[in-house]
Amino acid sequence: MKRRTFLPALLGAFPAAGARARPVQPPPQEMDETIKLEVTRVNLLFTVTDRRGRFVNNLTREDFDLIENKRRQNIIEFSAESDLPLRIALLIDVSNSIRERFRFELEAAAEFLRRVIRPKVDKALIYAFHMEPELILPLTDDVELLSRKLRELRPGGGTAMYEALYLACRDHLMLDQPRYKYRRAVIIIGDGEDNSSRFTRDQALEMAYRAETVIYAISTNISRVETDGDRVLKYYARETGGRAFFPFKAEDLAQDFENIANELRSQYSILYRPEPLVTDGRFHPVELRVRGRKDLFVRSRRGYYAPKM
Repeated sequence: MKRRTFLPALLGAFPAAGARARPVQPPPQEMDETIKLEVTRVNLLFTVTDRRGRFVNNLTREDFDLIENKRRQNIIEFSAESDLPLRIALLIDVSNSIRERFRFELEAAAEFLRRVIRPKVDKALIYAFHMEPELILPLTDDVELLSRKLRELRPGGGTAMYEALYLACRDHLMLDQPRYKYRRAVIIIGDGEDNSSRFTRDQALEMAYRAETVIYAISTNISRVETDGDRVLKYYARETGGRAFFPFKAEDLAQDFENIANELRSQYSILYRPEPLVTDGRFHPVELRVRGRKDLFVRSRRGYYAPKM
């Protein structure tokens, strides 16, 4: 059987919202004022591929239509993102469910960071999640320290993936301002299951939206049968413009990390101010497409949360 790679498209219906975790603690209702003001300008990171999945890197501002509420939006800034600083959150499942390939996954993750992180430009952090999420290392550009902390991880315990995603976005990825001057990505290594979080699946996704973060996932499920956890990983990737990978062989992990690295080097960015600007605190869908090119496909997050004023 061929290994599965999930490539989300921009358009499609939202899945039902149900979540497996207990919503004991709701997310904060009010965001920091600097973050509120920043949301009056929306930044979209995205990639464009052809029918064969090859990245298309030679497009300009005039090649895109940006639609919100059936109205074409004016693009304020447009750029290729390969030179903007990266902020990466690596979230690693260290529960008992993923023991079989644990060491190989950590080595592949360490090699990925060594190839992607540019000293004094990019930074990465590490969260391990089991019964509770644990911040192993905050944002740093010290690749050797990141690698050492990965090697020191040990498996065991429950699974609090949603909470790790929520905290990584709220407490770390949102800090660098202005946010449109940075690229942010979350990479989840795990089976997508959650049985310990204080936050729900969609509370975690909302925080990822607010942090303008793209989510990539590498599944540790090797059963060749799609699970609820696999569907959660696909959901996160689809909603934020990322990708979910399902390597059946340990040797495939390195290629999946390389695919993520290539994508991070092939991103575009669009900055716009919604017209009309609606400050209702709600989610607003956005459609981005290449003008007159049905043979090209855009992957971006599906919208944004407006400020509430």
